[in-house]
Amino acid sequence: MREREHPLLPRACIAVDWSGALATVRSRMWLAESRERRLVRLDRGFTREELVLDLIARSRRDPSLVVGLDFAFSFPEWFLDELGLRSARELWALVAREGERWLEDCSPPFWGKPLCPRPEPVPGKGPWRATESEHVPIAGIRPKSVFQIGGAGTVGTGSLRGMPFLAELRRAGFSIWPFDRARLPLVLEIYPRALTGPVDKSSALARSMYLQARHGGESRALLERAASSEDAFDAAVSAASMQRFARDFPRLARLPRTARDRREGRIWVPPRDPVFERWA
Repeated sequence: MREREHPLLPRACIAVDWSGALATVRSRMWLAESRERRLVRLDRGFTREELVLDLIARSRRDPSLVVGLDFAFSFPEWFLDELGLRSARELWALVAREGERWLEDCSPPFWGKPLCPRPEPVPGKGPWRATESEHVPIAGIRPKSVFQIGGAGTVGTGSLRGMPFLAELRRAGFSIWPFDRARLPLVLEIYPRALTGPVDKSSALARSMYLQARHGGESRALLERAASSEDAFDAAVSAASMQRFARDFPRLARLPRTARDRREGRIWVPPRDPVFERWA
């Protein structure tokens, strides 16, 4: 079978810069879509519920779709063991019931809110999943722990408010990799820093220069919108990078899914492009 006909080669890629915010979620959460190697959509204004319904409706129009969500899909395996959970799906159901209480209490192993310092290290109970520990820091930055629910770059709050929606997407027909075998429509966990490479995302000028240098062929209006905030930038660049490396998605069907992968999850990272000295 030629690669372009492979059932895991999508026609479109969507990246979501997810947000765990409450009052500001409509302004903080962005969705970008790349199709035929061009950005065709960059939107915000959703609640989390509305965005997930949008993804489901989009998949029903065309299931040849890969969606990247930038929150942690699970916790370190030892935490699932402590909770008596056999699978990530059981975890998602528990988070739907208990996640808001975990955020409110900020009891160990969670930390990051005022008066909730990081707990003392416990052997065998590290704060990172295997997939996060494997990431080489980019410009000195590495993935945050899902247990951190306060502070700069925190992913814990968004993850706890995102995991229950993975179950909803799965019920709607999405494959959630690597918990499920890879097939379209497909949902992946992404880490935008691995897709943008080193760039000072806090600088509007740096964002604009990056976009002009690497995505200058996109529409001017979309590039201006992508440069308008870190959240929009992450969504746009992630979607473009996912489609640039879409030939990697068929490989996911061949990759072994370890028992740990099926409980902790795995961040999708594209292969290194041999033509360039950077990640897409």
